[in-house]
Amino acid sequence: MTTRIRTLLADDEPLAREGLRTRLAADAAFEVVGEACDGFEAVRMVEELAPDLLVLDVEMPGLDGFGVLEAITGLDPKPVVVFVTAYDHYAVRAFDIAAVDYVVKPFGPGRLAEALARAKARLASSSGRAAAVRELESLLARLAPREPLRWLLVKGAKRSRFVKTEEVDWIEGARNDVVLHAGAEEHLFGASLKTLESCLDPERFVRIHRSTIVNVDAVRDLSPIAGGDWCVRLRSGAEVRMSAAHRERLLRFARLSA
Repeated sequence: MTTRIRTLLADDEPLAREGLRTRLAADAAFEVVGEACDGFEAVRMVEELAPDLLVLDVEMPGLDGFGVLEAITGLDPKPVVVFVTAYDHYAVRAFDIAAVDYVVKPFGPGRLAEALARAKARLASSSGRAAAVRELESLLARLAPREPLRWLLVKGAKRSRFVKTEEVDWIEGARNDVVLHAGAEEHLFGASLKTLESCLDPERFVRIHRSTIVNVDAVRDLSPIAGGDWCVRLRSGAEVRMSAAHRERLLRFARLSA
């Protein structure tokens, strides 16, 4: 290959990322362009950086490795993926249903080198990369349906806390992040609105605007406003705008009358 392989590391363990970074630094073919410490951050960085290779931990807080793959389904081109896992049964499962490759923690230099060599071979041609994408699609097709997220880990300056999704009244898009509105509390959460929407319960959370998702259990009433849009009032007293194009969907799920 004439250019370096742009690589993203996604693992919640700092020591594991350090080990991967050190091993990759020894091979001039690879360039580490970013590191993610959870699944949501991994999705965001894949979207922003468009890496060639994603070294992906299976078990991560918030959104696991398989959830990351689901969230980037619509991206083109997709990265080639090497799974990293501390659990043999996850690794064997991924490999058996056509994952590109995997290494088990604690990984030795030989096994990692083998996985990276296979990734190099895939990235050396468009047909190899296309084959890797088909394998990932096969992986997702065979996995059991995923449970919607019940908790969200919100990172703070000094400590992180878990927020129940059922307690969130509405979610506001804020550039590359979102703001979770739970009663009087607001929490900045590191995920795009599109990614978070794909991980939430579709029977509870409904997009009502390009920048807004509401918890239908938190909706109290709605009323028409100028321009064909609607004002949605929530249990917290907050009022959010619903575009006319989303009205029927909210009415159907919330079982409200017009």
